Amino acid sequence: MLTRVKRRVNVEGVPRLPAFSHAVQVDDHIYVAGTLGTDADFNLADGVHGQTLQALEYIKRILEECGASLDDVVKVNVYLTDMSTFEEMNDAYVGVFGDRVPARITVGCSALALGAGVEIDCLAVLTPR
Repeated sequence: MLTRVKRRVNVEGVPRLPAFSHAVQVDDHIYVAGTLGTDADFNLADGVHGQTLQALEYIKRILEECGASLDDVVKVNVYLTDMSTFEEMNDAYVGVFGDRVPARITVGCSALALGAGVEIDCLAVLTPR
């Protein structure tokens, strides 16, 4: 029988609500929870561009806690409350990922927690270094 190692990951200095873990790592797979672009007091960054940059910075820190990096991300889900802000989000997203973009879906939705304009989650797979 295959033995799985599962751990919940929470990173000091990255805001989270008590009902959430920042990520769950199962063996070499890291499932990063939906992440918003807020400060430590849950104040949203300015605009979708700023929120995207902040969310991705938090995701980077969460991955680092797991021994991974943005290069290990294989799938990203982006949720936008206003699809007319797609270019704003995409500009920030490409600014972070550059030409090493993972598979991604961007979904329009009616509302997000805390009134955010964007929320991002992802799946990463640790690769031997």
